[in-house]
Amino acid sequence: MSPGTSLKQSTPHQKLIILCWQYRMADKMKGSKSITENAAHPHGTADVSLCFEVHQPRRTVKHLRYDPIYERLKDEELYGIYFDDKLNEEIFHKVASKCYYPATRIILGEIERYRDSDRPFKVAYSISGIFIEQCEAYEPELLELFREIGRTGCAEFMCQTYYHSLASLYEDKTEFHEHVRMHDKMVRTKLNYEPTFFENTELLFNNEVAKLVEDMGYEGMFTEGVDRVLEWRSPNYVYRPAGCEYLKVLMRNYQLTDDIGFRFSAPDWEEYPLTAEKYGAWLAAAASGGQCVNIFMDYETLGEHHWVETGIHEFLRFLPGEVLKYRRLKFSTPTEIVRRHQPAGEGNVGVFDTISWADLERNTSCWTGNDMQRHCYWLLKDLEKYVKMTGSKDLLKIWRLLQTSDHLHHMFTGGEGPGEVHNYFSPFDTPLRAFISYYAVLTDFERRVKGCKK
Repeated sequence: MSPGTSLKQSTPHQKLIILCWQYRMADKMKGSKSITENAAHPHGTADVSLCFEVHQPRRTVKHLRYDPIYERLKDEELYGIYFDDKLNEEIFHKVASKCYYPATRIILGEIERYRDSDRPFKVAYSISGIFIEQCEAYEPELLELFREIGRTGCAEFMCQTYYHSLASLYEDKTEFHEHVRMHDKMVRTKLNYEPTFFENTELLFNNEVAKLVEDMGYEGMFTEGVDRVLEWRSPNYVYRPAGCEYLKVLMRNYQLTDDIGFRFSAPDWEEYPLTAEKYGAWLAAAASGGQCVNIFMDYETLGEHHWVETGIHEFLRFLPGEVLKYRRLKFSTPTEIVRRHQPAGEGNVGVFDTISWADLERNTSCWTGNDMQRHCYWLLKDLEKYVKMTGSKDLLKIWRLLQTSDHLHHMFTGGEGPGEVHNYFSPFDTPLRAFISYYAVLTDFERRVKGCKK
């Protein structure tokens, strides 16, 4: 596609890339000079963390039709009428072939290439529990590939919420604790790794959540390098959350991350095409003024969001070598970074100012920004006491699967770029259709749960 191609002339995938680029350009670095031109070069070594969010939801059925026979279904049979595993399996296989397998094999190959050097290549993953479940069911070879990366000693597996949920936002944090405990156990048993670092769903963060994470024994936590929180400060430092004694927080450098995640294949971007050599120089320039540079993106960026034809896999293959050309740069895991560096300052984020990496607002509005989302969110929370009173493990599992943040994300009604991106990745035609489908499942589940006898 030529730089002058219009949205009307573009394919759906090309249109998405252009829209992503257009709305993310509003967040591009301020000033007319590039970061390379503005860079200073103090002494010392800086850390680069390359981190990936790996997640696939259990999507609900699009049309829940009433059938009298459903009234006789046992708890363990309800999953089959609420969730569309045919679609889930189809999507998982597709993304696995386009992204998960090739990207993971490239990363493993580059780890092996630099494994015995004085500055090895390292990565970090945050893999949801329901992704691992689907991995075991649909692509067990992929799970073994992640384990193989873990055995190299050059990868960290972070803890998150098992169901990739919004449980950290609930007033009662019991459910959040349960999701984290379940995920921690899963990482230990399925990936043979003891997690020491935490990444909340979509980098959701406030002082209260940080304190809970500290109390659960984690050494560090990730969040978004939001301008309104950092103000004049840089995301390229380690910080201490307000109210915490020892927990350290790493900030995602969203500008450099979005250069890959949203702008990599945007032909109208002034820096297009983005090469590994150019990106390595940008990382070196950013690191020259800080302790670390943290790149954190959806794993699907590497082959699904940007197709193989864009050169994304070759970019990934050459990136480690281009970064390691700079003697003052080294790849490190998040835990290694927080163990190495003392906090440069304090990050203070109140409960009502909760931040995330979602959209331009970087708050909670992409899940609770409209009436449809809020109604479902409140009803979902209200069901906790009823579900747990039943004592049914099957009903508890369904309720927790319904907590996955993607369901509310699909109901986002913001316009322009963010809305187009939400719609592109939703299995539903419109946010309204996403609401109707999810609400049908949720209210049917509510009726059953409230009608149960312990």
